[in-house]
Amino acid sequence: MQSVRANGSPGAAIPTTSETREQLDRIRSSQEFHAPDRGRRFLDYIVEETLAERGTYLKAYTIALEVFGRDASFDAQNDPVVRIEAGRIRRALERYYLVAGQFDKVIITIPKGGYVPCFRHSDACPATDLGPLAETGDSPDPVLQTATPSKPADFSPRNESTVQSSPAPRSFYLTAVSLGLMTLIIAFGIPFLFSPQTQSSTSPADRPDFPQVLVEPFQDLSEAGVSAGIARGLTDEVIGHLAKFREIVVISNLPAALRGQPQTKGLKEPRFALQGRVRVEDSRLRLTARFVNRDDGSVIWANSYNKDLRIQDVLQVEADLAQEVATALAPPYGVISQSDTATTNPSNSDERDDYACTQSYYSYRVDLNPKGHAAVRACLQRATERNPRNSTYWALLSMTYLDELRFQFSLNRVPALSTLKSAVETARRAADLDPQNARALQALMLANFFNGDVEAALRVGAAAYELNPTDTEVAGEYGFRLALSGKWDTGCELMSRAVNKNPGPKGYYEVGLAMCAYMREDYQAAELWVRMADLRYNPIHHLVLLAILGAEGRLDEAREEQDWLKANAPALLTNIRSEIAIRLPRPEDQQRILAGLNAAGVAITSH
Repeated sequence: MQSVRANGSPGAAIPTTSETREQLDRIRSSQEFHAPDRGRRFLDYIVEETLAERGTYLKAYTIALEVFGRDASFDAQNDPVVRIEAGRIRRALERYYLVAGQFDKVIITIPKGGYVPCFRHSDACPATDLGPLAETGDSPDPVLQTATPSKPADFSPRNESTVQSSPAPRSFYLTAVSLGLMTLIIAFGIPFLFSPQTQSSTSPADRPDFPQVLVEPFQDLSEAGVSAGIARGLTDEVIGHLAKFREIVVISNLPAALRGQPQTKGLKEPRFALQGRVRVEDSRLRLTARFVNRDDGSVIWANSYNKDLRIQDVLQVEADLAQEVATALAPPYGVISQSDTATTNPSNSDERDDYACTQSYYSYRVDLNPKGHAAVRACLQRATERNPRNSTYWALLSMTYLDELRFQFSLNRVPALSTLKSAVETARRAADLDPQNARALQALMLANFFNGDVEAALRVGAAAYELNPTDTEVAGEYGFRLALSGKWDTGCELMSRAVNKNPGPKGYYEVGLAMCAYMREDYQAAELWVRMADLRYNPIHHLVLLAILGAEGRLDEAREEQDWLKANAPALLTNIRSEIAIRLPRPEDQQRILAGLNAAGVAITSH
């Protein structure tokens, strides 16, 4: 068992197995321990394995197979699920010990850099425990660590190389944690924890026009109710996944006052419902899900899913199926958004409710046409004026401002620095209003990236992805930032998975995958990706194609792309070095793109 003695305190008593299990039960039963079901399974597994003296086997690979149901091809470098879940549980434990467990006698921590938990008495152990770093062999990935502290009850300064020889009073520990949290909040502008605005900003009242979806309890169709528990588990898992999307309002229990009533005391009965039926025969499980319009009973979407319970355990099957259903339904490109408004025209946004601005934004994202951009920006500006506490509107407005800079839409009219400032300010406001809104963190990640703070951008991106890995927009954009920052393998893999799952337009990310192929000098694949994207209105699309054609030596075709850029985005070529540097922080990556552009005939000025 991992103990305090690893830190040089041989006189300290080690919690017994029963004490440790009692503490684990106390944590799990506390309302202040905020962790999803799979996170709880993760914590149970690593605690029990360590108590059984199998802590040396707690690697990302074994945890992924045993807890998350990954197969033997799992690659920890390309699939960050274990690291992300470990970070989530570290923060959940930290919150528990800070709020509810201040006087608990046993402390359970997961020291950063590994997955072997540490069990210790609160009054008899040093503040810093580095034992698992030597035992697990798993090195920390700074990109996937979020801005919040990751050592739950490790009441010590951030300098982990300092090991205290004697315990300090608990009041000192709590003060250190409080100061650390304040420092992080100020430094990163992301009040993840204990924000007084969080609850009010996520209430349906702050999303008055957003679609409301009733998730009905899934039905068990098996004989003798053998799959009743699975049906309930799937219902809960689907609700959990959908509730992470702030563009919809998820309802699990319809208030009695609304049943059969179109409107009561200003409340609206949800227009949509998700229904599910579960059948288990032998070891086969089938889920049939359908999305219906409750006004007329019409079925908008339906699908069936089959799983073999001999291959995966029930809990993992529930989690995987729920994620598949949520991906198909959820915003921004899922069935819910498509069914709420079949067509959107940004130029007529004055005539529609504010929620339509979000759909206008994603319609504009299909081809990134600058003509649609101006209308979307104006619509979102009005939406934020009428709904100043709606985090999603501010997030989308921030990304719309940023598009003026990164896609060269209107730099001749709006100064670049002023546009970037507006993007940063609105993204920060979105995150302040709702720190649990992954879309707000996506906007802040992009604003930080183009503002030159790549490290902060990646930390925010990791937090956004951790909050809602089901959101293909968040996953794809985070992967894109990872790739452009130089982590090409990890970022491109994440972006590729997001593209494969994305039910909506993919052109923007196809340009990103073209960049991935270009960087590994697979120019044929790069050209294929960029032509599939078909973003004919977007200057960056033409710039990437120009570099590819230059690298291939196809100068006649390259000349056509250069002529298009001169006519539609002259500032892009005039300031080509600085424009590339904004998008590619690493000098070696900049040089590879500039080499292709130079071969295509673009004049590259010296520094």
